[in-house]
Amino acid sequence: MGKLENIVKAEIIRLASREIRRVFQPLKRDVRMMKLKLSSLSKSVASLDRIAKEKLRESPTQKLQTQLDMGEAKKSRFTPGRIRSLRKKLGLSQKELAMLSGVTLGAIALWEKGKFAPKLEKKAILLALRKMGKRAAKKILMEKKATIAPKGAGGKRVARRKVRPKKK
Repeated sequence: MGKLENIVKAEIIRLASREIRRVFQPLKRDVRMMKLKLSSLSKSVASLDRIAKEKLRESPTQKLQTQLDMGEAKKSRFTPGRIRSLRKKLGLSQKELAMLSGVTLGAIALWEKGKFAPKLEKKAILLALRKMGKRAAKKILMEKKATIAPKGAGGKRVARRKVRPKKK
């Protein structure tokens, strides 16, 4: 009797498994398609987000560039002392001036030392900065700082030591 019982039980399990597979097969297909669609959508959102961040980073510098005249930039002469005095007049640090003009901190330092001269586009930005006041420069700087993500959000990871209790 036990053998017949096991055979019937195995047959019921086999038929139930088959029925479950038949019902869930279309659902599995739908889930797979939804996962693929979600993946492609998240990739496109990420790329659009990256493009938007780049546009936001460029916008304060572009505001400066729209106010300038290239012919005037060619004629202008920026000596190291003039660059330093412009920075002091606007109340900016070298790092802040670098952010506003779209160059590195090292470039500003080399301009002020007289090792290198700014290129034409950067001269035009410096001319635009010369024409504006402290408040306007600080406002553009704040806009630029707001667009740049903080280092902890997606930049380098900070290694932290685990503090373990002392053994007695």
